Amino acid sequence: MKRNPRKGFIEVVRGGKEQPKQIEILYFPSEYSIEKSNSFSEVSVPGLESSYLQYVKGNSGSISLEVFYDTYEEDGVDVRKYTDQLTGLMNIDPELHAPPVLRFMWGMDSKEPFYCVLERVTKRFTMFNSDGIPVRAKLSITLKEFKMELSSREKKLQSPDKTHVYTVKQGDSLWMIAHSEYGDSRLWRPIALANRLEHPRQLRPGTELTIPPVE
Repeated sequence: MKRNPRKGFIEVVRGGKEQPKQIEILYFPSEYSIEKSNSFSEVSVPGLESSYLQYVKGNSGSISLEVFYDTYEEDGVDVRKYTDQLTGLMNIDPELHAPPVLRFMWGMDSKEPFYCVLERVTKRFTMFNSDGIPVRAKLSITLKEFKMELSSREKKLQSPDKTHVYTVKQGDSLWMIAHSEYGDSRLWRPIALANRLEHPRQLRPGTELTIPPVE
């Protein structure tokens, strides 16, 4: 029995004019895995048994899955008719000067869409007709997250005025605060100047420091 391709697997949202708007597949994947990680830096402080962990950034997420194609019952139709639609998403778009931007649709919440690019594809042809034409294939693919805009959580962290107040804790130093606030311990001097600190090495716990914006 001939199976009609299903739509709604991956959508091209930017670029890829030579590709279909939505990539057709014959079978939806039975599972996929999502990977997400954060990066932290260690701030070493003399005299402490362990370092402070400072959040740096969130890394791009990725989705890995296996897609199955079978055209054996379609009178010997070359399965590459379908697999090439998917692998073609790795080609450079002439207007973007990069591969097209995609949206992974299968099983994802429409409120937080997963925009991505096709990072990796491994094709395996597992059945051929008598003429040597492949009629069955498995594709292992990896989709890398692509940031289109700030998320709702990130927007809440944005403020036109970056000046705020930091309360000194036991064991704090200006260079540690600078590393925590700016990501660079060498930027302790703007904090010292903004708070008119005559003795920058002597910080009392509970003291409120103004953290000025820096370029």
